[in-house]
Amino acid sequence: MAPRNPEKLAKKNAYFEKLIDLLTNVKEALVVHLDNVGSFQMQQIRLDLRGSATVLCGKNTMIRTAIRKKHGEEPELGLDSVLSAVNGNIGFIFATNCTLDFIREILQKHRVLKAAKVGQLAPVDVVIPAGPTGMDPSQTTLFQTLNVATKIVKGQIEIVSDMKACIEGAKVGASAAALLTKLNIKPFEYGMEVKFVIQDGAVFPAAVLDMSQDIIIGKFVNGMSHMAAFSREIGVPTDAAIPHMFASAMKNVAALCGDIDIDFKEIEEPKKFLADPDAYKAANPGGGGGGGGGGAAPAAAKKEEKKVVEEEEEEEDMDFDLFG
Repeated sequence: MAPRNPEKLAKKNAYFEKLIDLLTNVKEALVVHLDNVGSFQMQQIRLDLRGSATVLCGKNTMIRTAIRKKHGEEPELGLDSVLSAVNGNIGFIFATNCTLDFIREILQKHRVLKAAKVGQLAPVDVVIPAGPTGMDPSQTTLFQTLNVATKIVKGQIEIVSDMKACIEGAKVGASAAALLTKLNIKPFEYGMEVKFVIQDGAVFPAAVLDMSQDIIIGKFVNGMSHMAAFSREIGVPTDAAIPHMFASAMKNVAALCGDIDIDFKEIEEPKKFLADPDAYKAANPGGGGGGGGGGAAPAAAKKEEKKVVEEEEEEEDMDFDLFG
């Protein structure tokens, strides 16, 4: 058995140490897919992130080996959760001195348009708009292959209506690729695609980065209300349920003390209302809310009704006198 190359082994160990050091000491990172990302594009991203973030790529087998080894030594770190994100052509971007939003802005800036290639999967639908193409009539064969309706106008081919050249998720055909090239259309935009977020050892889908503060607060409040309701149902006190439990208990105490001679400050006003509701409403016109206004409105309505009745009676009397 041939001895291992010491230089290669040293590089491998250095890579393992760097990866584990970043995973354990940097709190936030992005897992990105590198499909269709060129070397020059990668170089520009590294330059723009220098001093703010660290880009680390490598073979998936090496990444998995390093993570499993460290997890076996220190399982409390929870690095095994990262294994689920190691799939496909991936890389890591560790936010050593910046925010994740800053990294995303840099990645968005370095996206390039590329021509469609035969056999590749289309990331989006590609529609060629209707109108003149600038191609001479001798090149109608391409359009006929794709069943595209055309006409000759002023010595050039014109597409009658919008045509779909590529369908998202389907392979690009030879005719479609040739036609897009002829029309000088570069329909596909490529760059590093953020797939997962690593934060304090936990792994989340990239969609969490698009959640606004209002959405997060709304979800938190909704969760707290569910916890409070569940706690009340099973009778187990929690921080979310205790205010509701105290309010319910206070209502029961007030209801009980309303029939006996025990008074305390918190139930003085309710007992005054129960003793004489009309007098309480008269003394507190604003406190009744709709009560005071509600009393005035029916009274006004009754007065108007009386007037209407009186007018009708007068009209009836008038009719009687005329035809009597």
